[in-house]
Amino acid sequence: MKLKAAQVENFLRAPDAKAQLVLIYGEDEGLVRERAVRLAKTVIEDLKDPFRVIELGIPQLKEDAGRLRDEAAAISFGGGRRVIRIRDIGEAQAPLIADFLADPAGDALIVIEAGSLASKSKLRQAVEKAGNGMALPCYADSSRDIEGLIQSIMEEHKLRIDRDATRYLVANLGSDRMISRSELEKLALYALKEGQVTLADAMACVGDSSARHYDDVIQAVSQGNVVNLDAALTRLVEEGLNPVGALRMMLGYFQKLHLVKGQVAQGVSADQAMKSLRPPLFFKAADQFRANLNNWAVNNLQRALQILLEAEKDCKSGLAIPETIAHRAMIKVAVARQKQGRR
Repeated sequence: MKLKAAQVENFLRAPDAKAQLVLIYGEDEGLVRERAVRLAKTVIEDLKDPFRVIELGIPQLKEDAGRLRDEAAAISFGGGRRVIRIRDIGEAQAPLIADFLADPAGDALIVIEAGSLASKSKLRQAVEKAGNGMALPCYADSSRDIEGLIQSIMEEHKLRIDRDATRYLVANLGSDRMISRSELEKLALYALKEGQVTLADAMACVGDSSARHYDDVIQAVSQGNVVNLDAALTRLVEEGLNPVGALRMMLGYFQKLHLVKGQVAQGVSADQAMKSLRPPLFFKAADQFRANLNNWAVNNLQRALQILLEAEKDCKSGLAIPETIAHRAMIKVAVARQKQGRR
């Protein structure tokens, strides 16, 4: 079975009892993780309970094809329904999932997290065609989604927020729900004493946050600066952030560059094309975006997108360490920019 985007919230609040296995997928890794946690907590509140919550990785599934069935059939010590969480699954595991759904065992809730999956994905098709499976899509947050998240968190902390601060946050958050939520929670604590969030607060708090570390990596790559890239990646890892998250945010950035470049080629002015972006660019980021727009040829943007898309796909394959794949892809794109600059 497949859920439509409008049905997701209702399902997360009250999951269909027939859905023993739920595939949660999408390009926003943070949103996928957030919804997986919400779903699992409909069965058990404490997801650290070792007797009722089990996490399986791709290596375990590869080593023992019957492991999923055994865990699903197992009875927890002390009773209660169990939850099985599987992360970063790929197309290679589609036959295993299809076999389980065709002949299920036990009553454990199986929650699978995956990245972006095409409509022809064998993994999606296996789940969508099964009466005891549910495929739950997670689309990237729109400007309206981010604004709603901002208002929700501010209301939880009984804070007022300026319109300019909201605009700044909408422009600087959104590529990953988990990061957006973390940044907003930090901002709320920062402004709690004053009872109000201003533009200065938002810029002071979020400007020097993980969003900035990700942006440093993106700008180093887009400018072809391999030295800065290595330094930015080092800071990223030191902060405990994920290079794969930077890779996915970079993909979004280059897609924007390619979109605007295409509009300019059709006669639209660069400023007008940039203003049409959603979410809009924050005014302080506009100059660097315009510079990158001028410094990247269309064919090189297309090649960069191909490299980044292939890297994202490879990160989900389980064949290599995702962080290594992401780093190599970033270097390839940065070197491509260097070569273009020397022509």
